[in-house]
Order: sequence, then structure tokens, then C-alpha cells
Amino acid sequence: MTGDPDWWKGAVIYQIYPRSFNDTNGDGVGDLNGVLARMDYIASLGVDAIWLSPFFTSPMEDFGYDVSDYEGVDPMFGSLADFDDMLAAAHKRGLKVIIDLVISHTSDQHPWFRESRSSKDNSKADWFVWADARPDGTVPTNWLSIFGGAAWEWDSRRRQYYMHNFLASQPDLNFHNAEVQDAVLDAARFWLDRGVDGFRLDTVNFYFHDAQLRDNPPMGAGDTPSTVDPSNPYGYQDHLYDKTRPENLVFLERMRALLDAYPGTTSVGEIGADGQAVELTAAYTEAGKRIHMAYSFDLLTTQHSAAYIRRIVEEMNAGIGDGWASWALSNHDVVRVGSRWGDGLDLNRFAPLATALCASLRGSPCLYQGEELGLTQADVPFENLKDPYGIRFWPDYKGRDGCRTPMPWVNDNAHAGFSDADPWLPVTAEHRTRAAFEQDRDATSILNRNRAFYAWRQGHQPLRKGDMTFLDSDGETLVFTRTYQGETILCAFNLGAEPAEVTVPDLALENIDAPGFTGTIDGARISLNGLDAVFARAKR
Repeated sequence: MTGDPDWWKGAVIYQIYPRSFNDTNGDGVGDLNGVLARMDYIASLGVDAIWLSPFFTSPMEDFGYDVSDYEGVDPMFGSLADFDDMLAAAHKRGLKVIIDLVISHTSDQHPWFRESRSSKDNSKADWFVWADARPDGTVPTNWLSIFGGAAWEWDSRRRQYYMHNFLASQPDLNFHNAEVQDAVLDAARFWLDRGVDGFRLDTVNFYFHDAQLRDNPPMGAGDTPSTVDPSNPYGYQDHLYDKTRPENLVFLERMRALLDAYPGTTSVGEIGADGQAVELTAAYTEAGKRIHMAYSFDLLTTQHSAAYIRRIVEEMNAGIGDGWASWALSNHDVVRVGSRWGDGLDLNRFAPLATALCASLRGSPCLYQGEELGLTQADVPFENLKDPYGIRFWPDYKGRDGCRTPMPWVNDNAHAGFSDADPWLPVTAEHRTRAAFEQDRDATSILNRNRAFYAWRQGHQPLRKGDMTFLDSDGETLVFTRTYQGETILCAFNLGAEPAEVTVPDLALENIDAPGFTGTIDGARISLNGLDAVFARAKR
């Protein structure tokens, strides 16, 4: 990986949600020193990079995704010196570090917004999206907030509305203002100068709004949103004008130029747009022009049949051009895949299979903390909820707390070794039984199967950078090849619980014994147990 400017292609990225990873100062909240203390564990996973969710100074209305100082570490997480120590420890172990960059909006406590809202003629008056009320006093457009209600909040000082795609305490920056673009790029430069290896760009298609403030049309009949729960009216609109504007492409070229000034850095964007994942990923990740890679929500839904996965991945491969995708099955915003896709299945078999599948697709896989342990979604009682999104839409949508509960390290105390104090979210008993250091001692555990697979994958370049072609197969099987520099590896997965057979004509196959999987090959016939896979070197 050293010296390869394209190290990020096919790299396994481990997402850490710092609040819930490891608490070292006894306040019930994880911190940067907690990440440092577990760096040997992270390195043992066989991943290539860490993605750290926000640790910036913040009032924590949205748990760090409401930034009040882009160049500061919130005291809850430590200090800049703690960040530097953590970064150095990661680099010493050959791990890259990517940090969240949340620039579509700030906190309403950010000095920029405080000045902007103070009058209509201050130096930052146009740094946020302000608009006059309609003649009857109602909101300027029909745009909606993802977190519920209108995307506009009245400000009595300016006697105008300001736009917020998320909480009312998260005002949207006005990217039509060149000074705003300069300011957020300066914030990115601050962390690049500090040695980070790149950014995960939160809500990367939300930066620009329609300057004409046109209303969104309704969602087409029969269209189903993938980015929000069906209980959320946000899904009723086709979001033509409040996000995903063409001006964003020009700004992303500025972002790429900045990253290119720091060789070896990378970027991965989060695209939240129904029905446009392929088109936007292709445009946003056009090789050498904009960001390096992007992920959408298409594999973060409840749909998970073999046919669905094949369609999503095949459409991306066909339409992405020279761009690059990233794939995730879980993250801090969605129900864990162990519950979302694995409900009713043998988790000890399903979890390693899901990890291996994600890591075998063309793209760069993201592994969310706890996924390596096979954690399921925690059931957080209403009285313990912290997520404003979940509180607003309870009980049909329970929010994001269930995937954000503390990382379990041991099984012999109430807080699973995460903290000596009551944690910010409760630890479930089921998670304690899957604690990391308990699984570490079991060679057949989900954790050790995942470690073994990632280590094995490192020696097979087609699985990192190769082209991908699906082969026809029946039922809940997925079969495809990955080809790189003349070497072809066939990957066959049985996502069903019952055994399955697949016939692959015209290929001579040699099993290359991926650890933990027991599929067999007899000529052109592949036999797979339920929730099993096989990997083979293929020759025509």
C-alpha cells in the first residue's frame, strides 16, 4: 500500500463512531484516547483505513454533525494533541485516517452563523441561505427537513427565514457565495496540514440549493424513497431544487484540486438521492476531476435478495464509467445489517458471509464498528433515546440510537468494558455476549473469521481493484468474477439458508480456499451450503 497513490481503490475502511467506541476518562462517552488505546485491535482487523465520525467542537444537538468550530476538538473527545497522538499511532501501524468533513451546514452556535443572523448587512450576511417570507408570512418554498417539518426556520432578528436540511439548529451554508467555499476549503486544509489522509464528505450532494428557490415537485407515483423511512414526509418530494444542483460539480473540482496538493489523500462522499445513485456517483467520482469515491444508500435498505443486490451493483458497474464506488452494509445512520438482512438467519454464518460479500464487490468496502463482531440492532427504550430524529418519528421509526450503542469489549461487566461510568446509551446483554475480547479467544468466532478473510483478501489483487462481471445463477446465489492484470477470481455466494448448486460452464476453476468458507467445486458444478461461499481461480 505504501507509495501507491491509488491505495484507496479496494481499501477496507473501518468506520469508528467515537462517542461509542471506547471511553478512557470515565464520562460515559468515547474519546480520541479511547481510539488510541484500541489501535492494536483496529490494526488486527486487517483493514486499510479508519474513518472517524465527527469529533469537532459542537453543542451536540446532532452528536457532532452540528459543527461550531471546524478546527477544534470538542473537550468531550479530548484535544488537538490527543488527535495528533491518535493519528501518529494509526500511521505507525500502516493505517490511513479519514475524518468526517461536515460542510453542508454548521451549528447555529458557529461564529459564522451568529454573525450572519445579527443583521442583513454584516460581513457574513450572505454566508447562509436566507429568504424572505411569502406575503402571507409562510415559508419561502415547500422544501422539507429530513428531520421533520419545513426546511425553513424564522429568525426574528433578520425577519427572514433560514434554510436547514436537518435540525433547525443546523443552518445550511450558502455555497453560491465564493467566500463560503474558500472558508470550508481552508478548514479542510487545516486537517490535511495536520496529516489526515482524506475526508468522508457528509451529505456531499447537499451543498448547493436552487438560487431561484423553486418548489420541489411531488415524488413520482410508485417511487419508494431509500434515504428515509416511509413514515417521513420528506420522501413525498422529488428533491430537484433543495439539493443535488449542477453547481456542486464545480465546487467538487475545487475540493479535488486541494486534495491533489496532498499526494496520497482521498475522499469518499455520502450521496443521499433517490433514483440517482449511479448518475451522481459517475459524475462525482469522474477519475481525476472530483472526489475519489462515493457511496449511496442502495445497500443500506431492507431489500437484500440476490436479484436486488445484483441489479444495484450491476447498474453501478455499467454506469459509473471511470469513477469508483464505495459499498457499506451498515453505518451510524441505519439499522445494522445483522438485523436488517440477517433476521431469522444463523448470525454466526450470516455475518462473515455479508462481510465477505461487501469486500468482494468492485469498490471500496466500509466496515462499521461492531459489524466485525456480528452485532445486531440494539432495542433502545423510548426513555433512553437521544437521537432527535428518532424521538420525532417514534414509534414507526426509532431513529439511529440502536446502531450507535457502545462497542462491547468484555462480557464481565454491565458496560461491556466501554466505560467505568453509565454510558450515554445503554449496552444490551446480547452485545456483551459478542464482545470483542471474548470473540478474540475463539478461533471460529465471527471476529476471527472476518480477520482471516481480510488478511487473505490482501493477497488477491483482483478483489481489490479488478473489473467485475456477473454470471447467471438461480435462487439466492450470487456469482461473479473479478479480473485484474490477467488474473480472474470467481466469487460465488449463497445468501439463502438452504444448500444450493451453481453450474458455471466455460470456466476451469481451482478452489483458492478462502478461510471460513466451505463451498466445493467439481468441474463446472459449485456446491454451497446455506450462507456459504467459494472463491476460485478461473481460466477460460
